[in-house]
Amino acid sequence: MNRRRFLGRAAGSAAAFGVLRELGACSPAAPAAVAPNAGSADGAATGAFRQLRDQYFVDTLRRYPVVSTYLGGDGYSPALAGVNGTLRDFRPEALADEIAFLKGIDRARQRIDAAALAPADRIDHGVLGAQVAFVLHQLDERHYPERAVDTYVAEPFRGVDWQLQQMQDLAGGARGTADEWELVGRRLRTVPAYLDAARARLLAGRRAGNLPDRRLIAEDGVAGSQANVDYFRSTLPRTAAGYLGKSAAASRTLERLTEAGAAAAAAFDAFARFLRESFPDDGTADRFAAGEQEYDWRLANCLRVDRRAADLWEYGAAQVALYEDRISRVAAEVARDAGLSVSFGNPNERRAAVRQVMQHLSEDSPRDDDELFRWYREAGKRAVAYGREQQLFDIPADYRLDVVPTPPVLRSTIDAAYYPAPPFKHSGVGRFYLTPTGNDPGALRVNNRASVADTAVHEGFPGHDWHYKYMTQHAAEISNIRWLTPGAVEDSSSMWEDSMAAEGWALYSEELMAEPARGRPHGFYTAAEHLYELQGQLLRAVRVRVDVGMHTGRMSFDDAVDYFTEHVSFYPGACAAAGRDDTAHAICATARRAIYRYSKWPTQAVTYNLGKSAIAALRGALSARAGRGFSARAFHERLMRMGTIPAGYFREEMLANPV
Repeated sequence: MNRRRFLGRAAGSAAAFGVLRELGACSPAAPAAVAPNAGSADGAATGAFRQLRDQYFVDTLRRYPVVSTYLGGDGYSPALAGVNGTLRDFRPEALADEIAFLKGIDRARQRIDAAALAPADRIDHGVLGAQVAFVLHQLDERHYPERAVDTYVAEPFRGVDWQLQQMQDLAGGARGTADEWELVGRRLRTVPAYLDAARARLLAGRRAGNLPDRRLIAEDGVAGSQANVDYFRSTLPRTAAGYLGKSAAASRTLERLTEAGAAAAAAFDAFARFLRESFPDDGTADRFAAGEQEYDWRLANCLRVDRRAADLWEYGAAQVALYEDRISRVAAEVARDAGLSVSFGNPNERRAAVRQVMQHLSEDSPRDDDELFRWYREAGKRAVAYGREQQLFDIPADYRLDVVPTPPVLRSTIDAAYYPAPPFKHSGVGRFYLTPTGNDPGALRVNNRASVADTAVHEGFPGHDWHYKYMTQHAAEISNIRWLTPGAVEDSSSMWEDSMAAEGWALYSEELMAEPARGRPHGFYTAAEHLYELQGQLLRAVRVRVDVGMHTGRMSFDDAVDYFTEHVSFYPGACAAAGRDDTAHAICATARRAIYRYSKWPTQAVTYNLGKSAIAALRGALSARAGRGFSARAFHERLMRMGTIPAGYFREEMLANPV
């Protein structure tokens, strides 16, 4: 299907309302609004809202060029054709202009009566309000650009990397048109000025006492900048050479690109020095905690959940206990089948027994990273075959899943992750990233054969890869702002509303594949694989506990690391034993990397469990209403067509209209 066909192009009636009058002339022309829905909705209100929504969407992509690249914004509107050649403008005057624009959008939105809109537009009315509130909160209240170190380091790399992913395939194996390569070069040439603005914002934050956490400086700031130096100076020209071919024009393009990449690398080298000199690490100060008030606000505004931090703190502990019980029961089955002599008496014995079972399973580990990647690819193929066998979804014959190494600049944060193809363009492909271990023996044992299937399900099928490909196939049914990632795509500036939908679905998929089928008590998984699926569920329960704990002062960073190694890896005191045990060293390193990620992304870590729970609860409620006429497959397809917004936005609408 044509993935660009997201909106109709009928004339709207916003001018009659005057809702756009105060937005100013700074924004590009908005796409025309779609024709009003039939039914009881007010046609004028619908037209006004859709035009407002579309103007906000296009303007946001213009101001956030890397978000636009991620979504394929140049395939959405001619107004965004050159955005791939830019980076975000963090100068004070640009931020002030954005604040004024957003306040105008919100005033206009509030003058449109949501009750007069069609159901889908009522949902979008709430989504738009929450997105605008988040960005205004970040810019006008928290002044977050004064500490957004990881944003500054990640965005230039991600923007260029996604540009390369989306390039058109040409004759003879070459990739990228002259215009596409020109935009890459332009973006590279903006990097020095972009980092100059970043430096000014960070210095303003230092003067105001609005400081980034020391770990953010060291890991994403200094180490991430150094990784960017290598990427822009060496990896990018080498990759481009493979894409461009051998023509004279290609040689000139490569020469210009290499020169621009070298300038970007030099700018990042200087930025790393600036961070080391301007923000020395005293080894003691922690500045990652969001605070309880901020955390509660994000839960309500960004994630659309009615729980608060104090409730989630207790809920997280209860979820940990629930999944520890389930995992010990499956571990007992694996132990019996393997002839292991272990005791599952009291809680301490159960934890030790699970660890012994996992140590036994770790013996079947890959020899090296090549074999590890092969196992992941095989597990993905097996999951797709199971989906076809059980008729879980209508899976096209040409559906395929691949696994590729994580780019070095992202490896400090990612073990495995999925980056989708741009929904608004024909070119580009989704990528399932897996971080190589460097053939580290301990890390390879952690990635043993039984552990692979669950991650392949989460990142691949029917998790992220299938989810995004299905949404893309039905893109005409999903409004533009339901694809948006306000603030950033994936860093500490992000809103994370999309994570409730995307990560909630992926975790739900893990559990869906574990539902018993005829002759398959563990569903898709073997008993040993189900053990790791339950560990995955336990991991996301632990995230609720530690994320709330760290960001509301209930846990220190080290407390969270120890809680993680004890309850996820069943290895209490792993960090204390890391110096004498390769496995403990790998477990401790994994835990510290995970806790670091949670420390810089408040509320993202809870979206997996809360998103999954919201989907499961909605499925249960709809099943109870429909009785024997309920179709889980139809529910899943309807849910995915809602886009990447939390289920809290559409729960009542789906319950009111179960068919």
